[in-house]
Amino acid sequence: MSTTSQSLSRGRRRRGRGPDASPAVIRDVNYRQLRNPFPLMEVFPADQIADMHETALRMLEELGIKVLLPEARRLYAKAGARVDEDSEMVFIGRDIVETAVASAPKSISCRAGARHRDFTLELGSLVFQPGAGAPNATDLVRGRRPASGQDYLEFLKLTHHFDVFQMISPQVEPQDVPTHLRHYFTTKAQMELTDKFPFFFSRGTPQVSDCFQMLAMARGLSDEEFASNAYCYTIINTNSPRTLDIPMAQGLIDFARYGQMSIITPFTLMGAMAPITVAGAITLSHAEAMAALALTQIANPGAPVCYGTFTSNVDMKSGAPAFGTPSHFQASLAAGQLARHLGLPWRSAAGSAANINDVQAANENQFGLWGCLMAGATVIIHSAGWLEGGLTVSFEKMICDAEVLNMIAELCAGAQAGTSEIGFDTALSEVEPSGHFFASSQTMERYNTEFYEPHLHDYANFGTWTERGSVDANQRATGVWRGILNDFKAPPSNSDHIGALHDFIARRTEEGGAPPES
Repeated sequence: MSTTSQSLSRGRRRRGRGPDASPAVIRDVNYRQLRNPFPLMEVFPADQIADMHETALRMLEELGIKVLLPEARRLYAKAGARVDEDSEMVFIGRDIVETAVASAPKSISCRAGARHRDFTLELGSLVFQPGAGAPNATDLVRGRRPASGQDYLEFLKLTHHFDVFQMISPQVEPQDVPTHLRHYFTTKAQMELTDKFPFFFSRGTPQVSDCFQMLAMARGLSDEEFASNAYCYTIINTNSPRTLDIPMAQGLIDFARYGQMSIITPFTLMGAMAPITVAGAITLSHAEAMAALALTQIANPGAPVCYGTFTSNVDMKSGAPAFGTPSHFQASLAAGQLARHLGLPWRSAAGSAANINDVQAANENQFGLWGCLMAGATVIIHSAGWLEGGLTVSFEKMICDAEVLNMIAELCAGAQAGTSEIGFDTALSEVEPSGHFFASSQTMERYNTEFYEPHLHDYANFGTWTERGSVDANQRATGVWRGILNDFKAPPSNSDHIGALHDFIARRTEEGGAPPES
């Protein structure tokens, strides 16, 4: 059961109802197509944002970007960029960038495995993803460990369960699955266990081609249908400062040519791979994002692409990445201003550097999350579960963070103040002075559906909580994720399509799979 009816099957019956009474009303909410209702914040004046944009264009023209893939350099050169083959440097004129920004779609229709899972990425829309890409997993039952295929499957099931996660993310790397076969394992799992919008790594054309074919088979898509909409996405990280490596450049080209979506994400840590100031780091990130954006549009004008940033600071005492800091918050606001300057949907991130699911983890994730929300981010990745700056994803933290995201989703629905909500006839006029509203017509009509019902938080008083064993939120989260996994049911799928997928994987495995390219 998804959390649009989260814990809603537990709907309380009205007091005094007999066994023949009609079933309790189920609270029905839609967390699948969200809009950001919050006023946007700006960290820099408009003229300074314009200066940052101009400086980024100047960087691309005068300083250039190192591009390691020969095919990418050829495409840039064909579009008019100046290329120095000896140094692998590409100098991109502002006219190329402006043409690319003009052709990049401002609204991207994302087609999931079921139509009710579809969503649109554009300025103003809001999509959440869990933490992604961690080599380790942790929980209170099994401890911290290298992530396995079983961990991947379990996180996938949890992601599917919570409607507030609209996109699948590669939460952990299944390190017990060989790299030349790993994309078969992860794609098969996504096709069988969820109907949400899937993710594929960009680790060379052979793996990407395999993934595209598997997706088309499992979803019953023709070549024309597949090319006509975004059915999957990848995340492209530049190597800051000013480097685009071979698999990332190839991924931009491959996804663009097939009409699939790239989310471009320079990872700029202030004081390490980027200037120590927010303005300098975001200017560098902006330049790298525009360079990658240009490559997608040169390869296929109109290809879906999402502007992105992941900028925070390092701890200057240890050199370790820090997240959920004031500088992280400010960087998100600045990135939002630059994304709106271009008019493109964009991706930002929350996250935590805490080592366990404690108050530091909660504080950092929520502070980073609100920075993204106030910045108007379209896609917020690492919104749940992330620990150790991305080295670990926690089962308990994912459950705790999902509670917060559900409450944010409730705010996205907006409050109403019509006649029935004000309730003059059904509440205000029914209750005498010093009375109570427990039995008013409005309360009796709405008590099962009016308020958000948590899947984790406990509103019992201290005495009741103590009698129940004094179980804290972290311990309750363990019970929640174990219950979800125990009760999990995969969405329906076409057996013929899945059979064809299995045959393809068996054949490609027999042929030796597809090693990642570097």
